[in-house]
Amino acid sequence: MRGKDAGSVRIRGDTGATEDAASRRPARPGDSAPIALEAPIKAKPVGINHVALEVGNVEEALEFYGRIFELSLRGRAGRMAFVDIGDQFIALAEGRTQAPDGHRHFGLVVDDKGRALEAAREAGAAVSGNRIRDPWGNNVEVVAYEDVQFTKAPEILQCMGLDGLGKTEKAREELRAKGLG
Repeated sequence: MRGKDAGSVRIRGDTGATEDAASRRPARPGDSAPIALEAPIKAKPVGINHVALEVGNVEEALEFYGRIFELSLRGRAGRMAFVDIGDQFIALAEGRTQAPDGHRHFGLVVDDKGRALEAAREAGAAVSGNRIRDPWGNNVEVVAYEDVQFTKAPEILQCMGLDGLGKTEKAREELRAKGLG
C-alpha cells in the first residue's frame, strides 16, 4: 500500500487496515496480531522517452544537428521541434538563456561513433574525446551502440534500418552480469 507520501511507512494489522506508524498507539492486551511494516512503493524507471535541449534557434539547431546525424522530424509545436530516434525522441526547444553547460551532458547512442564525431568536426562543433558541444552550449556524449548496455528491441532496430547492429562481448557480459542477457 502507498503511504501519504513517498517517505511514509505504513503499518498493517491482521485485519488489513493500515495507519501511519507515527500515529500508532502502543500495543495493548487484546489488540490484533503483530503488525508488519511495509516499505514505500517506488516507481521503477523503465527508460528515457526524450531529452529536451534548449537552443537559440530551432531552425539553426535542425540544420546543425542534421549535418552530424541522420534526422527524422517527428513534428513541431510552438517553438519546439521533435526529432525521432526510433521509439524515443529529442526535443529542440528555442529559448536557451543559461551559460554553456560544464559537465552536464546526455549520452546519445549511435551506430557509428567515429562517423558522428568526424561529421561534428566538419560541422564546426567543439569536439573533445567523444563529447560534442553544440553552438548553444549543450554537451552531447556520443557512444557506440555496440559498446554499451543500452539495448533496443529487435523490431525497433529493424524499423530503424539497423537490424544487423550487435554488441561487443564486453557489453554482452555487462548485460549478463545484471541478468539481462
